[in-house]
Amino acid sequence: MSRTGINVCALLLLCLITSSLCNAFTLSEEPAERAAKSDGYCSWILRSQPQGVKRDSYNEFRLRVEGDPENYQAGSTYRVTLYTTNPAYFRGFTLIALKEGQNGDKEEDYAGNFQIIDEEDTQFMTNCPPAVTESTPRRRTRIQVFWTAPPTGSGCILLKASIVQRKIISFQDEGSLTKRMCEKEPLFGEATDKPLLDCCACGTAKYRVTFYGNWSEKLHPKDYPRRANHWSAIIGASHSKNYVLWEYGGYASEGVKQVAELGSPVKMEEEIRQKGDEVLTVIKMKAQWPAWQPLNVRAAPSAEFSVDRTRHLMSFLTMLGPSPDWNVGLSAEDLCTKECGWVQKLVQDMIPWDAGTDSGVTYESPNKPTIPQEKIRPLTSLDHPQSPFYDPEGGAITPVARVIVERIARKGEQCNIVPDNVDDIVADIAQEEKEEDDTPETCIYSNWSPWSACSSSTCEKGKRMRQRMLKAQLDLSVPCPHTQDFEPCMGPGCSDEDASTCMMSEWITWSPCSVSCGAGVRSRERYVKQFPEDGYTCTLPTEETEECTVNEDCSPSSCLVTEWGEWDVCSATCGLGMKRRERMVKMPPSDGSICGAEVVEVEKCMMPECHTIPCLLTPWSDWSDCSVTCGKGTRTRQRMLKSPVELGECSEELEQVEKCMLPECPTHCMLSEWSEWSECNKSCGKGHMIRMRMVKLEPQFGGDPCPETIQRKKCKIRKCNQGSANSDERKRRKEARKKRKNKQGREETVDEHAGCKMKPWSAWTDCTKSCGGGIQERLMTAKKRFKSSQLTSCKDRKEIRACNVHPCQGLLEGVSRQ
Repeated sequence: MSRTGINVCALLLLCLITSSLCNAFTLSEEPAERAAKSDGYCSWILRSQPQGVKRDSYNEFRLRVEGDPENYQAGSTYRVTLYTTNPAYFRGFTLIALKEGQNGDKEEDYAGNFQIIDEEDTQFMTNCPPAVTESTPRRRTRIQVFWTAPPTGSGCILLKASIVQRKIISFQDEGSLTKRMCEKEPLFGEATDKPLLDCCACGTAKYRVTFYGNWSEKLHPKDYPRRANHWSAIIGASHSKNYVLWEYGGYASEGVKQVAELGSPVKMEEEIRQKGDEVLTVIKMKAQWPAWQPLNVRAAPSAEFSVDRTRHLMSFLTMLGPSPDWNVGLSAEDLCTKECGWVQKLVQDMIPWDAGTDSGVTYESPNKPTIPQEKIRPLTSLDHPQSPFYDPEGGAITPVARVIVERIARKGEQCNIVPDNVDDIVADIAQEEKEEDDTPETCIYSNWSPWSACSSSTCEKGKRMRQRMLKAQLDLSVPCPHTQDFEPCMGPGCSDEDASTCMMSEWITWSPCSVSCGAGVRSRERYVKQFPEDGYTCTLPTEETEECTVNEDCSPSSCLVTEWGEWDVCSATCGLGMKRRERMVKMPPSDGSICGAEVVEVEKCMMPECHTIPCLLTPWSDWSDCSVTCGKGTRTRQRMLKSPVELGECSEELEQVEKCMLPECPTHCMLSEWSEWSECNKSCGKGHMIRMRMVKLEPQFGGDPCPETIQRKKCKIRKCNQGSANSDERKRRKEARKKRKNKQGREETVDEHAGCKMKPWSAWTDCTKSCGGGIQERLMTAKKRFKSSQLTSCKDRKEIRACNVHPCQGLLEGVSRQ
């Protein structure tokens, strides 16, 4: 490679490792002035790749979004990992999130926001804020960051990574270093669809909604709040399409906010009742403490409501407590069918949603208002690592509740011709009396008794009965008809023609049983919807009580408790506080164990907003110079407090510190000390000796280069005997012939000097060092001395050579090598 090519590669490597040099760098063949003019925002990142370097089929490195989702949820946070798939490594990297089809010339071309997980490993580019790069150039096999998806309507995005391995830069437009994700389409429960058509059903329908809470420590064990877990009072309504209680993508009203944060339905009920004719029925159910109990201990709460042609939608919500602002519920559920009938049954599993008013991430996070308020959205398993619903693989959240809505009655003439089931065949109005009596003459009956009272005391469909007695059957071959007669009916005041009687509301759901074990009582209520036109008072009962039994076989460990006392005064005089109430243990467990029933309840309470005097501060000063002249440092800025101290303590910060990055500091070459000179490599005549030193730190960023690491010098021993040269050559050829004849393949190299016969060379000894330069040696000793030999001509011989001259890897860890 030419020196110019080496310089280009070195500059490119520095560009992707040291971001501060890159604004003025392109590798196009245009003049530098023209290239600089074409650079816009961060688009140079996409162009800083020389021809022949992009390797689309190079799959040694991968970019992965945890859970491998094909779509992203707007506003959700995902873990992004850049890693190697074999024992390779990379020194530097760049990571960006770009809207599909954009060039990166403008800030709005980039999608979402990255969050740094490890500041020692990653940082934002100084001159390209949307991009993430390495903090220090070193060998690595994996980096991780968080990426928060852009808002709704951003379309498809591309997560793109470039990596630097030695002198090779890989930036892939397609393949394993690019991840394409598109915005997730709204699913059921994630967006509220307005009814497309007006309801065409006739008459009215009555429904019962039952709420089954599945939020328990068994199903949701992470950080489950054992002491204070509960469902708040349920509040909702059947309403028209002109009124929206809450919806995904909308903003929480003040009533929704109070339910979401405090569990209080008061404001929400006030908002519902203010809608007048837009609402048909207000849906209310009591709070549940604790959140989950077996159904044989506590019945699932339920409520009844009605719908008609104009008010055929049903919505409700309840708080998951304790929580920042998490709820479950249905939004504008349409109970009118396309066939002009009424839905028979609806079963829906539910996951929590975020009201967008509090920024907490755990059940018991401190109060932290979301400013500005965010839109209502469903929770996901990738919202935050500290969330109790977090799943690094992005799986579905286990439902926390199930709601069942069942139709229990229909009133009035229905439009749809085909009945839903056998019960609907029965007409909602009383059957007409038959004009003719087809009783056989052979059957002698008594007169019919008066009609009994209706089995329903409400406007719900019931039955009434009358009887007669068979006195005689004159012909046994002729069967006699039935002796009982039934007809449908409704409670008093439910007939539109009967305006002179009281019209009562439906009964609300039964209260919980008065005891937690054994026999007790429960009650329910209703109210007068319309008084008689003649001015008389209503005499129909507005309250009913009945006996109830909970867990008939009370175990010895059960205990009886009193009713809850009144709530204490709120702990705060303004803003958000807490209140508590208590109850007493009436009868402890007979086996002497501790009573497991809750005796203390705590919940949030909201007082009028606190009025505080804001801090008066000067504007921020300019940032100071970076604390270093090269490499990573810090810079600061300050502001002053202008308001008098007597107005109260100001908690606003007066100084800010942030990191700054200047060009990397030059790193000079570092070498070890010279080793000792080796012995001469010849036993006679001219030879040489060597010594070495190793590289401990290679130069970087313009540092001094490394000088030589191996030196040689000549050495001269006594002169070799020239007369024996031909004789030595003959003997060597003779020994070579002997080797070929040796069946075992052993080497026997014999060197004979004048007056002696030598043994073959010994094997080389082990190297004295495993790295950094060592020495090996071998010996040749005299095998036989002739009588005519002189002592000086028959000596043992030794040879020395260098070995393992490569640098030790442990000393080069973290050093960038060219």
